[in-house]
Amino acid sequence: MVIAGTGSGVGKTSISCAVIRGFAQMGYAVRPFKAGPDYIDPGYLAAAAGREAANLDVWLMGRRGVAESISRNSAGMAGVIEGVMGYYDGFDGRGDTASTHHIAVLTRTPAILAVDAGGGARSVAASVLGFLRFSRNPMIRGVILNRIGSRRHVLMCRDALEPLGVEVVGAIPRMEGCFGSRHLGLVPPAEDPGMAAEIAKTADHMLEHLDMDAIVRIAGGAEPLPEYVSARRAPTAARIGVALDGSFNFYYRDNLESLRQAGGELVFFSPESSEAMPDVDGLYMGGGFPEVRAGILERNRNMMDMVREAAAGGMPMYAECGGLMYMARGLTHEGKRRRMAGIFEVETEMTGRVTLNYTRGVTGRSPVSGRGGGFRGHEFHYSRAADVPGDAVFAQRLDIGTGIRDGRDGITVHNAMASYGHLYLSAKGAGTLVGHCSRYSRR
Repeated sequence: MVIAGTGSGVGKTSISCAVIRGFAQMGYAVRPFKAGPDYIDPGYLAAAAGREAANLDVWLMGRRGVAESISRNSAGMAGVIEGVMGYYDGFDGRGDTASTHHIAVLTRTPAILAVDAGGGARSVAASVLGFLRFSRNPMIRGVILNRIGSRRHVLMCRDALEPLGVEVVGAIPRMEGCFGSRHLGLVPPAEDPGMAAEIAKTADHMLEHLDMDAIVRIAGGAEPLPEYVSARRAPTAARIGVALDGSFNFYYRDNLESLRQAGGELVFFSPESSEAMPDVDGLYMGGGFPEVRAGILERNRNMMDMVREAAAGGMPMYAECGGLMYMARGLTHEGKRRRMAGIFEVETEMTGRVTLNYTRGVTGRSPVSGRGGGFRGHEFHYSRAADVPGDAVFAQRLDIGTGIRDGRDGITVHNAMASYGHLYLSAKGAGTLVGHCSRYSRR
């Protein structure tokens, strides 16, 4: 089922965590999903489910990719999909592409709409009516009222909604801000081991105000998806180090699985605390918040020196956003510059402006692509690259998006590439990276 919202900030993440906990307490194994290219919310969903979350995005994955991911990741389980932004918000304002509604229609999945009722009563029904009539096939089967003030407030909302024929399956009292947030949204649970207990506590409190029997009945209306038959996993061809700690934890579950499927053995390590780089044939450094923990990263000079020496020796490396910041010469945040690994002759600095785009372009040869192929991805950051050399070599030319400089992304040196864009790796892209790492290993 889908937990959608009238917009951002209506409580989708905490409500999704509550529904996940409710399914689990009723005996269901649950696979959480997050609509859109978000990396932070999946950490909350995973903490609630005790199981990794997967992303669903029609722009990045295509229609078939979305259906296959749901089928592959939730076989034998209840699937709970947290929506992105407002229910109909997608790639642009003219259509519905990559919206939560797009996913619900594509996969024939019923949706429950979370509504912030804190500032209205009868007017809540007018808002819900708009969502029901905006599309010929809204897929909305129920409503959860959030930030309710009193029992009388609930009755007023229910009375107004009853003529619309949409079921109210929850009415959650007003609560103070549930989880901490900062410039990119919520604080990732990976940074605080104690956050899982707080997520469970908040979810269980909300769960007391949900009608889980009604929610399970609505979820039972989802139509079956074609069974996914996975290809045979390739024999192990290379060991790939994956940076995973409080600074680097932005990864798509499907990307990691694609690397395994292509023959990559994943070795997780921490640029913050590991004493040495693991014995691997390549590196994958995802995004995260290295700016917040830059002092910790800077103190582990041995790790930075080993990564820089491995890059100079031709080891394949693929880094995204936070990984780019780590591989730059320096990182400046709140007026203080921290020395980074220095693989690329670039400085990065935090700004007060956000860059948020889907990206699309053409790529040259890189650790994750051949020459001349198209790609899609997304970028979301509050930093910029400065002092980029005029002769810098870029592997990606964007026709949608900003990139590192002038619509170019994927800066390369030796056999390493770093970009502001995040890619959903196709089987071909994953195979390309494993192939580069395998050739390096043989050499």
